[in-house]
Amino acid sequence: MTSGSGSIRSTDSPETKRRGLPVVPRLRALDEVLTVREVAELLKVSTATVYAMVERGELEHFRVMNSIRVRREAVQALLERR
Repeated sequence: MTSGSGSIRSTDSPETKRRGLPVVPRLRALDEVLTVREVAELLKVSTATVYAMVERGELEHFRVMNSIRVRREAVQALLERR
């Protein structure tokens, strides 16, 4: 987030609305987005295994810059498919 004209706010506060700035919906909770290491710990596998699952398309993910992130729901879906 940056300040100034044309900036994007991650809140729908009255101040943001009053300024006429674009509003980005809040994430439900940051702990719903996991790192590769956190996924590996949950699944009791190595990070290399998680990277391989991502590469094979077995685990839904998204990138933040160069980092891979996984929604908790994607991990649950993976477990339900197995």
